[in-house]
Amino acid sequence: MSYNNTNTDILLAGAFAAFTVDILVYPLDTIKTRLQSSDYKRLYTNPSNNAINRSLFRGLYQGIGSVVLATIPSSGAFFTTYEGTKTLLSQTPLPIPIAHAIASSTGELVSCFILTPAEVLKQNAQMVSRSQHVPSSSKVFDGNATILALRKFNSPTQLWRGYTALAGRNLPFTAMQFPMFEHIRATIHNYRKRTGRSTGSLWETGTVTALSAGSAGAASAVITTPIDVVKTRIMLSAAESDHPRGEEQQRIVKDVERQGKDAKAEIEKAQQAARGGRAGGLAVGKEIFRTEGVKGLFRGGALRGLWTALGSGLYLGVYESGRRYLEGRRTGAEDGAAPY
Repeated sequence: MSYNNTNTDILLAGAFAAFTVDILVYPLDTIKTRLQSSDYKRLYTNPSNNAINRSLFRGLYQGIGSVVLATIPSSGAFFTTYEGTKTLLSQTPLPIPIAHAIASSTGELVSCFILTPAEVLKQNAQMVSRSQHVPSSSKVFDGNATILALRKFNSPTQLWRGYTALAGRNLPFTAMQFPMFEHIRATIHNYRKRTGRSTGSLWETGTVTALSAGSAGAASAVITTPIDVVKTRIMLSAAESDHPRGEEQQRIVKDVERQGKDAKAEIEKAQQAARGGRAGGLAVGKEIFRTEGVKGLFRGGALRGLWTALGSGLYLGVYESGRRYLEGRRTGAEDGAAPY
C-alpha cells in the first residue's frame, strides 16, 4: 500500500501510536518482566505452596515515564528509517519479503540505540518492590520507582549495557514480523477488493492493519521468547556489580532466613545473576537452560504473545490510520483519507 507521506507525518503517526500502546498495554509488559526475572519465585510466589502472591500485580505502571519519553522519538526514528529503506529497496531486484526484513531490521538498529536506556531503566523500575517506595507508592503512575531504579546506576554508560541484548531480540522479531505482516495485510486487502467488500475507508485501513500486525506479532513473539528472557535478565542485572552490596546481602539473608533457605547459596545465586550483566547473551541463555530448563527459556511466552498481539495491532493500526489521515488532511481527500 502506497502513501505520499512527509517525514513529519511519519514521525507524528509513529509517536501517537507509541504513546497509545504504552498507556494501554504497559501493565502486561510489567507482569511479563516480573515472570521472566531471576527473582520471580522469591518476590512473587508464596514459599509454602509456590502460589502467585498479589505483589505480582502491584505497581503495574512503574517506570512508564522513561518509556513514554523514549518511545516517541525511537518509534519516529524506526518508521522513518523503515519507510525510507523499504522505498530504496523496492528499486532493487530483492524479493519483497527480504526487502521488508532488511528495512525493519535497519529501523530497529536505529530505534534500539534511542530506546535502550529507557528500556533498562523501565525493567529495573518494574522490579522495585512496594516496600522500597516512599508513601506515594499507591499512585498509578508512580515516578518513585523510576527514581529508585536510577539510583542503582553508578554511570550513565550502564544504561546502554542492554543495547546488544535489545537489538538481539528485536532484530529477529521484526525480521519475522514485518514480512508476515505485510503479506497478511496485502492478502486481506486483495481478497476484499476481489469480493467487492473493500470500502477504502480509514476504519478499514486501521482494522485490517491491526489484525494483520497482531497475528504476525503474536507468532513472532512466541518464537523469540527465549531471546526476550535473556534480554530481560541482562537488563535487570545491568546496574549490579559483580558482588551484591552490603545492604543487598543483608536483605537476601533476611529473606532466606524467613523462608528457611540457605543464605550462602542465595547470595551466590545473586552474584551469578549480577555477573549475568557482564556475560554474553549465549552464556546467560545456557545458564537459564541449565538451572530452569526449556520452561525457563519460554517463561512468560504466552503472556508475551498476548501482549504483543494487542500491542502490535494497536501500534501499527494506529500508525497506518494516523499517517493516512494526515496525508488526507494535507491533500484535502474526503474524510481526511487518501485513496488506496
